[in-house]
Amino acid sequence: MLQWITGHRCTTTSVDGTSRAEEELDNDHSITNTATDRHRVAGEERSMNDVKTVTVTPAQDRFADWMRDVLVYTVVLNLFVEFSDAIVIDSFTISIFTAVVLKILLDILTMVEHHVSHFFSKIHRVLGFLSMWAVLFLSKFVILEVIDIIFGDHVELGKLLDVILLVLALMISRALVVKAYDSLGVQDPDDAPAAA
Repeated sequence: MLQWITGHRCTTTSVDGTSRAEEELDNDHSITNTATDRHRVAGEERSMNDVKTVTVTPAQDRFADWMRDVLVYTVVLNLFVEFSDAIVIDSFTISIFTAVVLKILLDILTMVEHHVSHFFSKIHRVLGFLSMWAVLFLSKFVILEVIDIIFGDHVELGKLLDVILLVLALMISRALVVKAYDSLGVQDPDDAPAAA
């Protein structure tokens, strides 16, 4: 199970349930100031023995993933509404619901694309590539139709080119936020590349 140690590094709990966190903190003083075993965390002074451990469950991870994606999609949608005349959403509340629907659609369509591409790439590599692009192209029509069925005149995502640009912006924004989030994580020294 993944665990975070506040202010230090990411460690894992071993199969027998014991954690290496205490041992690592006791043996590796290069993390802290070598002159003292005390450090400042969020303006308060703590000793190395007061380190708190937080465990993230798979349900919490899924919730965080959904929240992140819906918030990113809401921001991107509203930026498109503000700067593009082709995309119209009646209210901020509807843009949140649209972001939720887009999250569901993009997750389903990505899964379908992977399955179709994998199936056809078993037959021939070129077929896998062509089927992937066919699904990616046709999925934009699916997105337009589903959004139109659900929201009617309250949401207008524009023409095909507008939807392609919107979906690309959604996916790129999501990828950038995920990359930024992952870069904020503390790297386990066991996973770090060895210095030559």
